[in-house]
Amino acid sequence: MAKARTGKAGALRRDLEARGVKYMLSSYVDLHGVPKGKMVPIDHLEQMLNGSELYTGAALDGVPQDVSEEEVSSHPDPKSWIQLPWRPDVAWFASDLWTRGKPFEACSRTILNDQMARAAKQGWVPQLGMEAEFYVFQDTADGGFRPVSNRKNLEKAAYDVVRLVDNMSWMSELVDAMNNLGWDVYSLDHEDGIGQFEIDFAYSDMRTMSDRFVFFRMMAHEIARQHGYFATFMPKPYPDRAGSGAHFNMSFKDAKSGKNLFFDAGDKRGCQLSKLGYHFIAGVLKHMGAICAVIAPTVNSYKRLILKGSQSGFTWAPVFVCYGNNNRTNTMRIPLAGGRVELRAADSACNPYLGAAMVLAAGLEGIEKRLDPGEPHTDNMYVKTEKELKKLGVGYLPRTMGEALDAFEADPLSRQVFGQGLFTSWLDYKRDEWLSYTNHVSDWEKARYLKMF
Repeated sequence: MAKARTGKAGALRRDLEARGVKYMLSSYVDLHGVPKGKMVPIDHLEQMLNGSELYTGAALDGVPQDVSEEEVSSHPDPKSWIQLPWRPDVAWFASDLWTRGKPFEACSRTILNDQMARAAKQGWVPQLGMEAEFYVFQDTADGGFRPVSNRKNLEKAAYDVVRLVDNMSWMSELVDAMNNLGWDVYSLDHEDGIGQFEIDFAYSDMRTMSDRFVFFRMMAHEIARQHGYFATFMPKPYPDRAGSGAHFNMSFKDAKSGKNLFFDAGDKRGCQLSKLGYHFIAGVLKHMGAICAVIAPTVNSYKRLILKGSQSGFTWAPVFVCYGNNNRTNTMRIPLAGGRVELRAADSACNPYLGAAMVLAAGLEGIEKRLDPGEPHTDNMYVKTEKELKKLGVGYLPRTMGEALDAFEADPLSRQVFGQGLFTSWLDYKRDEWLSYTNHVSDWEKARYLKMF
């Protein structure tokens, strides 16, 4: 029996055992950002850290491997471990995939690592905060679902205190778990949809935040399930209610001083954003179509990115390729205090590693080429006419998954970030998903056309 007792592995083992950990999950994500992995008893910690756990890549969605190829192995990040709040004898490790003695280029976390390394060469640490929006429902006897709270259906449910309190049985347990992990939850509320919630917690570097968001979705599922409910990160479960975003809030930190490099109190454009931040915005806007395919990755995502369609009137979701100040009608927003940029098109179904990698690569290009995004839009963009939008040079985000995939395929940045293998397999998988949807005969079609002619 192999036992790590000395060195870094030994110190880690002693820490884990002191906390009651007996098993470890060497975890990575598939194309969708869903955790995969194997369970390893703590006696085999050192082997696990060295990549002992092997996987047939061809068994996973979108992994560009043939069954005859060498397996991929998970190499856990020793600093990333999280003790499962609902199962404290298990520790979860975020892992990178390797094959043939080196990092696997199609690993989502490795792809983000590569872009962060580009920033690190300039002395920058990309920071990311993700606003976690999701619904919690309970199953019904007829095979449907309903909100946990049975309060009277308000037309405008945003910030509803009564429904929030009704859900505190599971919510308080989730928030306690997050705070015990050191994530510093600073706000939670009931959103515009019935049974929709947002939890905001402290930002961190892009890799750590991506690890945490993957774990957060799993943790929310498990805690809700223990109360007889289920959490869903489907972007738009109700056609007439707001969808669930996962807004990316981004900045760069100086690696030595810790200074926020996106903040400038003397910004002449009035947004308290530095030139570096504006260059970053310009790069992201340039590649927004391709980025959208990754940060809004499902058929359902594009039913969220519409102008109207909620009980509150406007959906508050982004529609246009533009940026502005604190104005929420822009896809990219500079919040009131400045010093960061918010990308509002990202939704809760995204693979955060791939989404962050695409956005970071685009932003770095904007910085390298000193691109300028023009003046910020401060008006309500939702009420602009087509003529006004054209005069401003403002276009639309992709309106369907098909349009987004076309933009992803056409943009050289996609292949550059994903690598040829994942670019091809990811696009093929998503094309099949879109084709399956377009071939499906929906209830709407039958209701409209069955007896029309």
